[in-house]
Amino acid sequence: MAKRDRTGSVKTVGTTKTARSGKVRRSGSPAPGRAAPWLLTSLLAGAGAVAATGIGLATRGLLPALGGKPVPSDLLRSPQFHEGVFRNVSAARPLPPGSAGGAAREFLFGGQPRRPKGPVPLVPPRGPAPADGVHVTWFGHASSLVELDGKRVLIDPVWSDRVSPSRVVGPKRLHPVPHRLDDVPDVDAIIISHDHYDHLDLPTVLELTRARQAPFVVPLGVGAHLRKWRVPDSRIVELDWGDSTTIGELTITATPAQHFSGRAFQRNNTLWASWVVAAPRHRVFYSGDTGYFGGFATIGEQFGPFDATLIQIGAYAPGWPDIHMTPEEGVATHLDVRGGVLVPVHWATFNLAPHAWGEPVERAWKEAKAHDVKLAVPRPGERIDVAAPAQVDGWWKALG
Repeated sequence: MAKRDRTGSVKTVGTTKTARSGKVRRSGSPAPGRAAPWLLTSLLAGAGAVAATGIGLATRGLLPALGGKPVPSDLLRSPQFHEGVFRNVSAARPLPPGSAGGAAREFLFGGQPRRPKGPVPLVPPRGPAPADGVHVTWFGHASSLVELDGKRVLIDPVWSDRVSPSRVVGPKRLHPVPHRLDDVPDVDAIIISHDHYDHLDLPTVLELTRARQAPFVVPLGVGAHLRKWRVPDSRIVELDWGDSTTIGELTITATPAQHFSGRAFQRNNTLWASWVVAAPRHRVFYSGDTGYFGGFATIGEQFGPFDATLIQIGAYAPGWPDIHMTPEEGVATHLDVRGGVLVPVHWATFNLAPHAWGEPVERAWKEAKAHDVKLAVPRPGERIDVAAPAQVDGWWKALG
């Protein structure tokens, strides 16, 4: 069961299925690459938060949050699944030999100002968006609402205070959620990019299952977590890279990304993805969590151009260069997929890497100006009209 506190955060108390409204079709997928052991990385990013919560106070309610376990035979149809795990197109480099201790020390004790100096400005809910065009509301981190041609897609919704299996230990919000989950309008689909805690949040899923009817569109294997949490099979659509599902006039396609997965100690038993959301007249690209790789140019050729892109720009570090893009790589990805307006996401809300709080967006702004990229940087809760985005005003600068 889930309930909301006064801020709107959700807190805990106590072969592919298709949604009734969706059809799945398949196209070609790239060949898999080699996997890499990202134990330290996933620990620091929250995906391995179980290792950080092995104390008595933190274990209450932990087991349900770990989710379910995919049946390997259900995953064998994927070219990405080999020898029991999913693999990237290209080999992702592990931490350099002997660097794990230094990376952990930098994360835990580095001197960067990783919290805002004051309250982050929040924008309250507005009235309904116009039915035409493209509008993006950013709630913080990766959680976003995309509205295009009158259709709505909720992306990686996380309304909890912590991105962790524990309510006591793990990365905690640096700003409140700007809107209550009840204030989010009805949506046509809910996309989950992968199963890490800062993207797949048990209490939020429970509340969306209770109060909404939209299908969850997820990468292969992630459905096992949803089934464990009693999401009806009729509301789960699992996609491999290259698969699409149609929901009314929406077409949602899972495309490649370079990342990893896991909610406990087992790695890469569920897939990760970037996403193409297409309506009759407009389309949007969401990178998910990813390192920069050549697959983005292919996505641009196959599915672009895009009216807007939502691109991960935060949680990067020298110790894991291939699983989270730098801001400069985020701008390059936007150009590769042939994006119109770039909306940077995956920053400002949780402390997940050893960089300063405002550094990702500052670097992204500088790089966007260098390449004449149209950038929109909303405050949490702010809605962007992609046809007429507000000029970037550097609102984060006073906060660090």
